[in-house]
Amino acid sequence: MSKYGKEIAIGFLPVLLAFLVFIGVNPIPVLLVGVIGGSLFLMTRMRTGGGLGMGERNKPKAKLPTFLTFDHIGGQDRAKKELIEALDFLVKPEQIQKFGIRPLKGILLMGPPGTGKTLMAKAAAHYTDSVFVGASGSEFVEMYVGVGASRVRDMFKEARQKAIKENKQNAIIFIDEIDVVGGKRDGGQQKEYDQTLNQLLTEMDGLHTSETPRILIMAATNRKDMLDSALLRPGRFDRHIQVDLPDAKGRLSILELHARNKPLAEGVSLQKIADQTFGFSGAQLESLMNEAAIYAMREGRETIDESQLLQAIDKVMMGEKTDREAAAEERERVAIHELGHAIVAETVRPGSVSQVALSPRGQALGYVRHNPPSDKYLYTKAYLEDQIMVAIGGSAAEELFYGERSTGSRNDFEQALGLVRTMIDSGLTDLGIVDSQMLTKEEYNKANGEILDALTKRTRELLAARREVFEQSLDILKREETLSGDRFRDLLHSVELQPAG
Repeated sequence: MSKYGKEIAIGFLPVLLAFLVFIGVNPIPVLLVGVIGGSLFLMTRMRTGGGLGMGERNKPKAKLPTFLTFDHIGGQDRAKKELIEALDFLVKPEQIQKFGIRPLKGILLMGPPGTGKTLMAKAAAHYTDSVFVGASGSEFVEMYVGVGASRVRDMFKEARQKAIKENKQNAIIFIDEIDVVGGKRDGGQQKEYDQTLNQLLTEMDGLHTSETPRILIMAATNRKDMLDSALLRPGRFDRHIQVDLPDAKGRLSILELHARNKPLAEGVSLQKIADQTFGFSGAQLESLMNEAAIYAMREGRETIDESQLLQAIDKVMMGEKTDREAAAEERERVAIHELGHAIVAETVRPGSVSQVALSPRGQALGYVRHNPPSDKYLYTKAYLEDQIMVAIGGSAAEELFYGERSTGSRNDFEQALGLVRTMIDSGLTDLGIVDSQMLTKEEYNKANGEILDALTKRTRELLAARREVFEQSLDILKREETLSGDRFRDLLHSVELQPAG
């Protein structure tokens, strides 16, 4: 019976009884008949599996989902190794007792969004043969306003009961976004937050890990600096494991994991895709493979080739293509702008341009996709200056051809200012090693202006010497909307080899 049928029956029954009384009929026999009939109906449904037809009952049941293991998580070899070593405290209790080791109470996973922290917690439950109870930090305050502390107690109670019911020796409680309730108690938060945190600390202190079931607390955050020191001290969250964005090797392993159920065309190099996705998280790489499959299906392809994968990179980075139609003059300005970025990038870092595109995507009217040569984690002054020149290359190109800039350079300037700030904070400017917060506004603006003025001058000179590259590339870009990196490099080199004058 549908929920609407139940509502109709509930509303109809008292009306029927009132009508019987009104016409002088005793309603008790009718009630008895109804109760007996309802009981027989419920018993029949229970025996037949909830009222399914014979054909439905004979259908094969869907397979239960497989457990998530560490083998299903790619790109986090170091973090997985650290976590497995910590989990062995649950798996090998005899060795713990032999060496007199105090069992762990909590493991904190730290890292950017989408790097697999929740997946690792679920894999940990399978590795230790534990029951898994998960919650988000926001649930304790948002869904359970005023009863956050009670929710914490209930969660620990639920974990113990589930472990006993399933005859498990261990239970893992996972709290995502723990910074919501575990923030520093500085007097500025609501009392609800403090009460919830106090209850969590009390529960962690009361864990008797020698008893069965043993409970391990796992939590995830991307803002460790916001957590209260009482949570981070030894005896509570004993292990802090960093779950970083994957490197090139890690990105390749993640792509290979998500390509297992997808028909890739022969000759597709996932290594090339991994090289072009610097800074992508595991979640973004999964989305990339999914979007590539969608593109292949749209185009009626049997397999996924490199072109769909490259389109998917652009989709994940900047969004879907839009239907905005720009005027011819504006399209030419956008093309000049993007070519300015590409010429500077290819000059200061040869081989870095993968594609120049004029098609609108997301909020961008055009874009340049770069090929990072390798993962970099340390930057020199020269490298940062080159990156600033690439960022302001678009506006410099507009000034070269139109004598003025446009609003399309706003994001470029934000990027350039961020790089200048990095240089100042890292002691890579004439200011030397300084605390940027101690600089006056005038001192900071002066240093910022000197750096940007010098690099803008260098950028203008670089583009002016390659004006012919604009002229040759502009027609191709306006006609075909895309210009591959190899074709662009051929044009750039052919012009550079010509004698001056």
